[in-house]
Amino acid sequence: MLEIRLQKFLAHAGVASRRKAEEMIKQGRVAVNNVTVENMGLTVSGNDVVTVDGNPVEVEEKKVYIMLNKPVGYVSTSKDQFGRPTVIDLVKDAGKRLYPVGRLDYDTSGLIILTNDGDFTYRLTHPKHEINKVYEAVISGFPEKNEIKRFESGLKIEDYQTSPAEFSVLDRKENNTLVRITIHEGKNRQVRKMCEAIGHKVLTLKRIQVGPIALDNLPEGKWRHLSDKEHKMLY
Repeated sequence: MLEIRLQKFLAHAGVASRRKAEEMIKQGRVAVNNVTVENMGLTVSGNDVVTVDGNPVEVEEKKVYIMLNKPVGYVSTSKDQFGRPTVIDLVKDAGKRLYPVGRLDYDTSGLIILTNDGDFTYRLTHPKHEINKVYEAVISGFPEKNEIKRFESGLKIEDYQTSPAEFSVLDRKENNTLVRITIHEGKNRQVRKMCEAIGHKVLTLKRIQVGPIALDNLPEGKWRHLSDKEHKMLY
């Protein structure tokens, strides 16, 4: 193996995304040849022994990419400090150590991608790549044209300004509205906060598409491998 930066090595090994790997290094959790790493620019080769929290790290050659239809009631992390079920519990039979690409809230369902490829995760989650995420939501009330225009132009939420988004009404029933929303950011609970900012509470939320990959008819709680074509489409 040629010399590569330590954070890239950790990403290739499926430990975490490159950004998460950098955080681990800063936290003093990574050692090379029994020496805790302090230099973010350190490079390693196949002759080096890399450990995270004292556990040896080996590069996994085969990369795995799967899509899961996450039910409500699961957290999008590898472990949960409160003992709640995680998306990893639903893909244990995939046979690899995987981690989720981005997140879906505990009370949000739908499409989430999991992998052991840190570079792939970086590609899908970094804002500069502007990967679209499409959601269907049931919101309270009936949004007015001016509210929709505000939503689509971008909103000031807490300490950040959201980018322009897409908002379309699919159906109206009783006191609620079914809408389709497209964003390319991934801030915490962003869709819910954007809807609340225009005066409408999200009652249910489901992600149906990431980039060109659609959930389609994948049953809730089930997963499948991405095809080679789908993987290439995301790159």
